[in-house]
Amino acid sequence: MRTTVGIIGAGPAGLLLARLLHNAGIDSVVLESRDRAYVERRQRAGILEQGTADVLRAAGAGERMDREGLRHDGIELRFDRTRHRVDFPGLTGGRSVMVYAQTEVCKDLIALQLREGGPLLFEAEALAVEDAGTDTPRVRFRHEGREDVLECSYVVGCDGFWGVARKAIPAGLTQVFERTYPFGWLGILADVPPSHDELVYARHDRGFALLSMRSPAVSRLYLQVPEGTDPGAWADEEIWDELERRFETADDWYLQRGPITQKSVTPMRSFVHEPMRHGRLFLAGDAAHIVPPTGAKGLNLAAGDVVTFARALVHRQETGSPELLDAYSQTCLRRVWQAERFSYDMTTLLHRAPGATPFEDRLQLARLERIASSRAAETDLAEAYTGFPFG
Repeated sequence: MRTTVGIIGAGPAGLLLARLLHNAGIDSVVLESRDRAYVERRQRAGILEQGTADVLRAAGAGERMDREGLRHDGIELRFDRTRHRVDFPGLTGGRSVMVYAQTEVCKDLIALQLREGGPLLFEAEALAVEDAGTDTPRVRFRHEGREDVLECSYVVGCDGFWGVARKAIPAGLTQVFERTYPFGWLGILADVPPSHDELVYARHDRGFALLSMRSPAVSRLYLQVPEGTDPGAWADEEIWDELERRFETADDWYLQRGPITQKSVTPMRSFVHEPMRHGRLFLAGDAAHIVPPTGAKGLNLAAGDVVTFARALVHRQETGSPELLDAYSQTCLRRVWQAERFSYDMTTLLHRAPGATPFEDRLQLARLERIASSRAAETDLAEAYTGFPFG
C-alpha cells in the first residue's frame, strides 16, 4: 500500500486530520488497532473549544454537533459554599465552548471518512514506524491476520501515549517533561438531567468535584479520589452523598440523583515529549502530550496539532516551501505549554493535595477570590478555557 500521509490512530485527531487532508485533495490512509464499535463508544473528553468547534464546522463535520451539542457560555466556580459564574463571551469578545462528547465527534468523522474519504482500516495494528528520518517512511502493520507495509511520504502518529509512533524517534534526540499527581478522578455517568446548565468546578476541603454532562438527560460527574482508587469500592449512594457534600452552597441549589450507569477512575498526569517531529514522522495528541483533565484541553490540543500539520502540508504542496513543516514541533509546542500551564493552574487551584496545610488551603481560597473579584484574573481564565489560537 502507498499513500501521501499514513495516519496511525482513528481517534478524533487522526480522523480530523484525514478529513482536513481529504478536503485539501491530499490522500491518506488511517490505521486503527481497535474495531469501529470500540472507537465509537470510547468515553473521553466532552468539551470543545471555540476553535475546535469552528474547525469541525469548516471541515463539514459540524452539523450534528450544532444540532445536538450544548453551547456553554460560562462555567461556575464553587468554593467556601459560594458560587461565582465566569462569563466567557463577555470576557473574550464572544467566544464560548461546546459540550459534545468525543464519542460523537468520532462517529461523525468516521461516517464522513467511510462515505467520502480514503481508506480507514479498523483492527489494523501498527507494529512499527520504519525509516522515519528519511523521505520514505513506512508503517508496518497487521490487518486481517497478515502483516503488510504502508509506504508514505509522511507519517502522523495519533496513536496515543502507548502507541508505536513516538518510539520511532531516537531516544538521544528527545526530552521528556512529566509530572504525576497523587490523586485521580472517580467519574460516573448517570441517567439524570444535569443539576446545573453549565459546568460546575468545586473546591472543597474534602477534595475537588466537577459537575458536567453529556446530554440534557445524562450527567457526567467527578470526584477527586486518592491515586489508585478502585471505582468498585464506592457504592452508588456513597458517591452521591460525597458529591452533595462537595457541591454544597449557601442557597437552595440541590443535586439531583439518578441511576449510575458507568464508573471509572482517571489518573492525573502532565507529560510533554519534545520534539514532536523527527524527519517525516509527526506526533499529534496524546502521542506527544498529556494534560490533567481539569482544563478540558486534551482533545483540543490534538485538534490544534493536526490543523497545524494540515496547513503546513498544504503550504508545502502549494509553494514548495517546507518552512511550516519544519516549524511544526516549535509551533505546536508553544500552544501545548500554554495548555499545560493552564491545566496545572486549574488542577492546583481546585484539588486538595494529600497532607495540605492550612496555609495552602487559604492560598487556594485567596486565588479563587482573586478570580471572582478581578476582571483581569477572570479574563485570563476565560481566554485559556475557551482556547488558545491554532497555529
